[in-house]
Order: sequence, then structure tokens, then C-alpha cells
Amino acid sequence: MEIKTAIVLAAGLGRKVWPYGEFRQKCTLPVANTPIVRRVVENLIEVGCERIVVVVGHYAQQVRGTLADIPNVTFVTQHPVDGTSSAVLSALAYVENEPFLVVYGDIVTIPDNFRTIIKEFCRHNVEAAALVQPLGNEDPSDWLCGSINTKEVEGNSVTKLTGIEGHPRGGSHRLCGVYAFGPTATPYLLRNPGIVTRVPVGGMPPPESEIAQSMQLMVDDDREVLAIQAEGFLVDVDKPWHVLEANNRLVDYLATQITEDQIAAGAKISDAAEINGRVVLGKNSVIGPRVVVNGTLIAGANNNITNGAILHGNILVGDQCRISDYCDVGSTAIGNRCIIGHGAEMSGVLFDKVYLYHYCEMSGVFGCATDIGAATVCGTLRFDDGDTPMRVEGRYEVPSYGANATYMGDYCRTGVNAIIMPGRRIGSYSVVGPGVILYDDVPSKTMIMAKQELVSKPWGPERYGW
Repeated sequence: MEIKTAIVLAAGLGRKVWPYGEFRQKCTLPVANTPIVRRVVENLIEVGCERIVVVVGHYAQQVRGTLADIPNVTFVTQHPVDGTSSAVLSALAYVENEPFLVVYGDIVTIPDNFRTIIKEFCRHNVEAAALVQPLGNEDPSDWLCGSINTKEVEGNSVTKLTGIEGHPRGGSHRLCGVYAFGPTATPYLLRNPGIVTRVPVGGMPPPESEIAQSMQLMVDDDREVLAIQAEGFLVDVDKPWHVLEANNRLVDYLATQITEDQIAAGAKISDAAEINGRVVLGKNSVIGPRVVVNGTLIAGANNNITNGAILHGNILVGDQCRISDYCDVGSTAIGNRCIIGHGAEMSGVLFDKVYLYHYCEMSGVFGCATDIGAATVCGTLRFDDGDTPMRVEGRYEVPSYGANATYMGDYCRTGVNAIIMPGRRIGSYSVVGPGVILYDDVPSKTMIMAKQELVSKPWGPERYGW
């Protein structure tokens, strides 16, 4: 038995990831400069899936455009967008009577996790399997969680899913959004009641057909559901801070794959540069004099990194960027056509065409075509040394990663001397004006300006005794 077909779910509304999902399909957000759903599809092809069925809905054309040049990809539109189980059912017409993989289109992980679930599903000849991940310091009430049980079977450890619970008060593992199904599992997708019934007392699940509930129906009928623990990293991009985490973890992973320098045709490194790490340099890219690289740098084509730029940590740079003039860049994923100029400090994520022309201190995720005014500062340390809670869909959460970073949407601007307090989110198409001290989140399509009170009075030589 083998799995040659994968269903990728890319239809959801992505409201929780604001300010990045309002005018984008969440699955197309860039992680290490590649849209999430594209990386998922490429990874599935890499592990042997020959046919990919992508379920689209919200901002469907963005997903289609992202995958248009990949062969053997079929698109199915979900009407209405009412849950993951019904999304899979809408794609089953394109799946023959064979096993198939289901992958959420907004997860970022290593290809080995897809390879492992396929291998273990086929080896144990079960009806279904789910990828799970230890919660670590995550709050179980933020996730769909699974109970697992490990037993020795003929000298081998076999871990099975023994039940699911939606956003429980306690738990050890969460479901990762990667499932394998045999043909006999289809009736359980059809029997899905359209709501998760396994919730804590007082829990309030939305009316959505969730795959996890179908898994629970299988467990209730004593069907074997394998639980495969994810290795390495896996980030489900559900909230804005997950965009930061996914980029950082993937860039670090890509850096570990670099074992020697790779310098493309036309690329140059100045003898006056100080390189303390590995460098991948794309066609016609230049590392100029007085540049310091401490870590692994992976840069695309036609970049100009010069004049005292300081780069430390693992950094990925797209194409046609300028990084120069004694700027300081920490662990960062930088998009295409970005500028980081004189004295600018940056760590986090820049989408395409973000300009940090002159002295500023930026930390977080900054959306496409955003212009940062001189001396804009993002605060990252609170006076109480704590983490900033964020309100997501009416509920306050304390992020376990990047709680004090700034999250700025697409097509934004800041004025000179703007100060952004830790953990603030700024919606797309918005402006934070000069001199503003920003304590609150900014809705999309909003300008925030400081109102100044001036005092005018006579003055001149007579004030000095003349």
C-alpha cells in the first residue's frame, strides 16, 4: 500500500491571523519568501505524492495563482466554507478508491514529517493516522488536542489516538492538521455532525465540520487510528505571531542544510568583508567592503550588501535588495526588493518591498510595500519584563512566541519618530503618523496622528537686557 494522492485545504477565512489575513488568503503568506501553501505542495511532491487536490474558497484566486505553474494540481472550490471535513468531502470525487493524505495548507514543517506519516500508515496497514505534536509550553485551550497511548506490539512501539478534545483545559499533544486515510474512513467523514462534540463542560464549539470529530467517530467504533509524533518543528500558522515563528524556525532549518559556501555566477565577496559563517550568494549579488556576517547568510540574486552592514544570526534574503550603510540585521527573513539603509536595525520578517531607509529599530513582521519613517522605534521590552497579551477574536491570549514584537500589515507607513509599544498590531492600509506613541492596535485603513498643542509668545533681544 502507498499514498500517491494528497488533499490540501486552503479555503479558510484566516480571521485570527489579522493583520495578515484580511486582504490575503492566509495560506499564501510568505514563509522564507515562499507562500506557505506552495511549500506544502512542493514538499508533498518531494515525498512521492503524484496528484494534489487543493480545496479553495476564501480568496481562491490567490491560491490558484500561487500554484498555477505546478503540474498535476487540481483545484476544487468549497461552497460554503464550513469546515475541514466537508472540505475533504468536496475533493473526494478526484480521489479514486485509494488511500490519501490530508494536509492543512497553513502549516510549516519539514518534509520528513510528511514522509513519516505516509511510511507508518502504510507499514501498520491502519484505516487512519494523525500527526500529533507535544504541546510544550503552548496552552491546550488554544488547540484541538488528542489523547494518545503507546503499546509494545511484537517488539515495536505503536502509538494510537485514543480520543480528541476541542480546546481542553489540559492535554499533552495537539493535532497538527496532517492526516492519512484509507478508503474505509470515508463514511466517518460523511457522518461528521458539523460540530465538535468532544469539548470540556461549558466549552462552546462553532458549528463547523472538523476532521478531528471524524477521527473521534472512528475511535468510538474501535477503528485503529495511528498517532505519529512530529519531529523537528511544525508551526500551524493560526495567529500573527505564528508568522514570525514559522519564518524563524524555517530559516534556521534551511541554515542547517548549508554545509559549504555557494557563490553563483557573477556574485562577489569583497576582500574587505568579514565572513564568519556560511554564505549562499545568488547570481550577481555583491557583499561589499566592511560588511560583517556572523552566521549563515542565504541571499538570492542581484542583492547589494555593502558599506559596513552588520548581519548576525541566520538570515535569508530574497532578490534585488539593498542592505547597506552600517545597518544592523539580526535573524531575519527579508523579502524581495527591500531596502535596509543607514543605521537601521531589524530583526524578524520583511515581506516584499519594505523600506527601512534611515535610522530605525524594527522587530516583528512587516507587510508588503510598507515604508518605515526615519527614527521609528518598536519597543520590545516592557517595564514589568512581561509578555503582552493580544486580543484575538474577542479573546485575550499571551503568545508563547513573539509576544512583544510588532505586527504590521501590508501597505502601511510610519512617520518620523513614531514609537510603537511592545506587542502592537497595525492593520493593512494604515498610517502611524510622526511623533505618535502607539499604545493600542490600529484597525485596517486607519490613520493615527498626534495632536500637538503649541504656545506662542513674544521673544527677542529685550529678553536678554538689550
